[in-house]
Amino acid sequence: MDKALVVVESPAKATTLNRYLGKNYTVMASVGHIKNLPKSKLGVDIDNEYKPEFVTIRGKSKIIKELKAAAKKVDTIYLAPDPDREGEAIAAHIADEIGKGKKVYRVQFNEITKKAVLEAMKNRGEVDQNRVNAQMARRIVDRLMGYKLSPLLWEKVRKGLSAGRVQSVALMLVVEREKEIKAFKPVEYWSIIAQVEGKSPPPFEAKILHHLGKKVEIGSEEQAKLIAEIVEKSDLAITRLEKKERKRNPSPPFITSTLQQEASRKLRYSAKRTMMLAQKLYEGMDVGEGDPVGLITYMRTDSTRISEDAVSEVRDFITKDYGNSYLPTKPLTYKTKKSAQDAHEAIRPTSALRTPASIKSKLSKDEYNLYELIWKRFVSCQMTQAVMDVTTVDIKAGDYNLRASGSILKFDGFQRVYEESQDQPSSEKQSDTDRRLPPDLAKGDLVKLLKLDKKQHFTQPPPRFTEAMLIRELEEKGIGRPSTYAGIMDTIQEREYCQAVERRLTPSELGILVTELLVENFPDILNVEFTAQMEKELDQVEEGSKAWTAALDDFYKPFAADLEKAKTNMRNVKAEAEKTDIVCEKCGKAMVIKFGRFGKFLACSGYPECKFTMKLAKDGTVAPKVEAPPDEPTDLKCPTCGEPMVIKTGRFGRYIACVKYPECKTTKQIGIGIMCPRDGCKGELTKKRSRRGITFYGCDQYPNCDFTLWGEPVNEPCPDCGNKLLVKKSLKSGMFLQCPVKECAFKKEIVETTETPKSGG
Repeated sequence: MDKALVVVESPAKATTLNRYLGKNYTVMASVGHIKNLPKSKLGVDIDNEYKPEFVTIRGKSKIIKELKAAAKKVDTIYLAPDPDREGEAIAAHIADEIGKGKKVYRVQFNEITKKAVLEAMKNRGEVDQNRVNAQMARRIVDRLMGYKLSPLLWEKVRKGLSAGRVQSVALMLVVEREKEIKAFKPVEYWSIIAQVEGKSPPPFEAKILHHLGKKVEIGSEEQAKLIAEIVEKSDLAITRLEKKERKRNPSPPFITSTLQQEASRKLRYSAKRTMMLAQKLYEGMDVGEGDPVGLITYMRTDSTRISEDAVSEVRDFITKDYGNSYLPTKPLTYKTKKSAQDAHEAIRPTSALRTPASIKSKLSKDEYNLYELIWKRFVSCQMTQAVMDVTTVDIKAGDYNLRASGSILKFDGFQRVYEESQDQPSSEKQSDTDRRLPPDLAKGDLVKLLKLDKKQHFTQPPPRFTEAMLIRELEEKGIGRPSTYAGIMDTIQEREYCQAVERRLTPSELGILVTELLVENFPDILNVEFTAQMEKELDQVEEGSKAWTAALDDFYKPFAADLEKAKTNMRNVKAEAEKTDIVCEKCGKAMVIKFGRFGKFLACSGYPECKFTMKLAKDGTVAPKVEAPPDEPTDLKCPTCGEPMVIKTGRFGRYIACVKYPECKTTKQIGIGIMCPRDGCKGELTKKRSRRGITFYGCDQYPNCDFTLWGEPVNEPCPDCGNKLLVKKSLKSGMFLQCPVKECAFKKEIVETTETPKSGG
């Protein structure tokens, strides 16, 4: 057999495939994209049908060189990046680099199991150019918006801001919800709940619902007292008793958005964390079966379709483990929404026989939790309905009607394995099985009033979005795709447009300001329908029914027109300065209120000659000063003036400065003993603190080198991709070392050991 080269995205997947394919195949990883639009310029020729200029990503030259060398030794190349638009684009770029004069095939793995991989290799195809074009169109849209709009925001608001076609709409939804909350005026209402007893105990509760057949709305305590007095003086008789059998259907298997939502609700995982864990479960793990194996199917999908083999296997499993009463007569199928691409199955375990308990010892806590969630949801989706006996009792008290309801779980069905969570559990609602009514109640019976409670309530504003709720909102409105949701959630928080407060997304002053400016000046791109239509057009490009350049025209032409108007009409927040009566402590000039990265602050009106600033408290008053800690001496001498240098604590952390500061402004950052890993840089990594007080690590040669890490670096190379260092990450399941390279999935638990050696044996 001829030798062949297989190229995948991640080193972890490469390791798994190497075991499956054998010695005639060389499996290598591209570690994500190898090409992208240039960072230093637009990279899109707008006047030449949006022709893109793709360049090699920094640091990928070595990988391309290694792929070319491997390609020279084979006749056949299999391109096997992830089975989505991004993967198709990666495959196309790799083919351009190494495919000349070779037989090049595209293979897609919906699951990384030996059977599925070998089957996919047999059913090889070609790179789908329509899918490549759809990804390219999305990338160009994002670039045009980012490179054209960001400079305007820098000019009008402040440097460092950015906007995105989907992220800006997501942020707008968060801001609109916040405005609804602030504008909300609570309305008082009351409820009256009676505790009554029939012929025999136990007592049960009944709530006043109707007056003369119409729904009761009790708006004040006085009204509640009047109604309560009538009820207390009246005989209470059962006028209606109805018993019904109700059935509940299981939830469909997971798609990307529902997995992110349920992982947020049940496990409190962010969308980003969920997708990182799912990627690992998909790519292949050693669970004691000899070879690594993919535990779940591909995790970026919007289809609820399940393969016949998977359905057959899980039905056999249900029969064996739960019995025939839990197995429906026919396999259950679920409706996939019209806009779904349906390229892949739903997210499911690659084998229902691989129970969570059987592999628990091989997974980290987080990996196990997510796998268990996916496994339970899948198994339950092919089980019978849950059946409940529901009893409703109406009780007459004068002209008022009270209602009591209760239910008994008759057969648990799918609920034996899994039950979906809700975003907004109500404290006033009880689950189906919490209330039970006495079995001997009958129509015409009188019941005894034991107690009458009057409760005051107030209507509540709509809740702030959790990540799960925002993802669901975007999905329902047709905005974004499975592969984009986690990134959107991450971006709007990383850029400090909003933050999660008790897991609820709250917009910052900056987020509100930017949204208001964009809504006012770019009505098209901040329009939900316009954004959803763009998604549909990208789907049409993938289907081959629309040219990618035509889709870009539909976006760029209205955007360009709005951009020209905004250059003149957009409010210049940067130039605005609200005068105050506060005097500058440095020069005596008046202080003015300006808008910065974290909201409003006081600045000297003598800027730039005087750069003195002061913080503003939330109520608009001057924030109290925090005394700086005393300086710490060092053994260093100032290289500029020869005076001693001391350790100071400033706004962004500790640093070394000349003792004569500010007369001598020589400073030096405190290194941590690890050299900057960036090629050609001779700097040392230092511990820093962001404006929000978050610790990070960066090169001491900034701004000449902008290398940063958001985790404590460890001077140890990554065994998977060869990156020069790893970072420590503290998770709920423990402390881990992981690779900071986004496309690399390496992670290793740090196991604490004691000094006492184990005894031999």
